[in-house]
Amino acid sequence: MSLGDSTPSDNSQQDISQQDISQLKPRTPSQIGDVTWEAAIFLPKQGKWRDDDFLRLHTNRMAELSNGRLEILPMTTWQHQMIVRFFMRRLEKHLEINLIAGEVITAVLPVRLFEGTIREPDLLFCTPANIPQPPEEYPRSADLILEVVSKGAEARQRDYEDKRIDYAKSGVSEYWIVDPQTSQITVLFLTNGQYETVGVFERSQTAISRYLPGFEINVHDALTVEQGRKK
Repeated sequence: MSLGDSTPSDNSQQDISQQDISQLKPRTPSQIGDVTWEAAIFLPKQGKWRDDDFLRLHTNRMAELSNGRLEILPMTTWQHQMIVRFFMRRLEKHLEINLIAGEVITAVLPVRLFEGTIREPDLLFCTPANIPQPPEEYPRSADLILEVVSKGAEARQRDYEDKRIDYAKSGVSEYWIVDPQTSQITVLFLTNGQYETVGVFERSQTAISRYLPGFEINVHDALTVEQGRKK
């Protein structure tokens, strides 16, 4: 999901962040440089978003819903997308060779983990049991999820901490965190409702899956972005 034309400019967002939000009051008609209050008043209050509210939001920016709070995600980069494509190709090849049923999907696809929380993973693998029926619906969990960490403290907390809790709660068997900033891949496996660390793999190592035996990824290959690479 993404925020459309009603998104304030960067300067507007900076001005607002410097104010005491508790004292911020809408004025209509809105003036040049203001938040477009005429549109904002139609949106739910922060922390009060419901699943249906989120799914009706039309945007051109990636967004997620976390405990009723709308989160706008960083724009993806070329490197980010190349890493996702690399994993998609490798995972699809592994499934084909090993005759494993299921589908590999990349963003943007909302996953309705539980009431008030909808995530849009960079990549997810669903066995037939987690493929939504009818297909016009959205999945409510996945068997394996992968996130590529974007720059910034907020993005790091979201992928390493918040989503670790959310994906465990919804029963995602394995969670991969690919971090270009640290050149590491973290693999987490769900055991008794909580994730245990399979490994934190460095650039010189090979990351392995416990959920999909035999699925292995050379960390250097995954993080090395080359234009036109065919893997």
